[in-house]
Amino acid sequence: MFFSFGSKFLASSASPSARRKFSTVALITVVALTFGVSAQSAQAKTRKPTLAEISAAKAIEAAKAAAAAAATNQLHSATATLQQLTTVADQTRARYQHAQTVLAQAISVSKAAAAHAAITQAAVMDANRTIGKMATNAYIMGSGFTDLDSVLHANGPQDLIDRLSTLNSLGANNSTALKRFENASTAAKAAKAAADKAKAAQVIATNKVASAKAEADDAKAAQAKEVARLSSVQSQLMQELSSAKRIRLTLEQQRQLALLEEANANIAANTKGQKSVWPDRGFKGRTTIRSTDSIRAKAVAYARKQVLARKPYVWGAQGPNSYDCSGLVYAAYKAAGLGYPNWSRLNAALYFVDSMRVPLTQLIPGDLLFYSYDGTVGSIHHITIYAGNGMMWQANSRATGLTFANIYSIKGLMPSGGRV
Repeated sequence: MFFSFGSKFLASSASPSARRKFSTVALITVVALTFGVSAQSAQAKTRKPTLAEISAAKAIEAAKAAAAAAATNQLHSATATLQQLTTVADQTRARYQHAQTVLAQAISVSKAAAAHAAITQAAVMDANRTIGKMATNAYIMGSGFTDLDSVLHANGPQDLIDRLSTLNSLGANNSTALKRFENASTAAKAAKAAADKAKAAQVIATNKVASAKAEADDAKAAQAKEVARLSSVQSQLMQELSSAKRIRLTLEQQRQLALLEEANANIAANTKGQKSVWPDRGFKGRTTIRSTDSIRAKAVAYARKQVLARKPYVWGAQGPNSYDCSGLVYAAYKAAGLGYPNWSRLNAALYFVDSMRVPLTQLIPGDLLFYSYDGTVGSIHHITIYAGNGMMWQANSRATGLTFANIYSIKGLMPSGGRV
């Protein structure tokens, strides 16, 4: 099967600078249209792309390669920056977590100071209650409960001692209570103030670190988006480069194929008796076929690939490194999906019997051609795969190898082909 251009996508007379201005999109669009294959174009002669067209395709491919390389460099640079920002974000996150830990400790200290303040406040209340009780006792005992009054009103030495002892005890309790009251109040205020100050300072520090963390995370997220964008651009350019490369290779291969076709056609044109075909003696074959358009197209593509790869001819070989004539037919259709038991390794004559007869005027790519010494089935010695436009793919001989040739370039063509 051959590709056929509908029209030239780039005039061969255009200047190099003008050709370079063609966008890849335009080239791909035109080539996609001109490379379309239909049932009619499959029979048409292979188009030979000009050197100017191939040169233009190479220029586009080179431009795409440069763009893809630049995009790759940008992607690598952006990725490196993202890694740096990720490191910064991780560091600020660690500082934020540490600040949160310190803040939790400050809050804990503040709570402890508040608890201590509550305890000392209880002590103050207790001191107040003691002083109040002492005042009440003094009131109950009367205003004359003094040192002098105790001497004057004592009922004896022992009563005097008891009165003086009570006064001393009340005085001592009074002093102790007042001192505890002052100390407790001072300690409670100091502890609460220190704890609140530490907590407030840590809240400020934590907020600053949180702000830095947010900025670092935002920078990292923005860079990640940029890396994703550049990655998408780079991927698209690589796809366009691959497409441009395929177009360039297709043009080059098609030109080589056309040149090969011309050469073989010239040989066939100068071969005596090339159009001599054996008369139709009514040989019958199968009444049905087993292949489809897709299978035949795959078989032709496989044979074409082996010929263009310059695989050698080896009698009895059926690939993948060498072939004889029927071995190439067998391998091509097996690769296309028609294998044993529907399609086995036969010799050329058996292929003739095992395929449906098709007049030479009704051949389509993928049909088989047969060559006989005397026009009989038993003397068929060669088999090829029809390529279209009067050409065929074949494993010719050890001296010639695998070739693409005119169907009349070998004498003894049978009057009908075979459709698998």
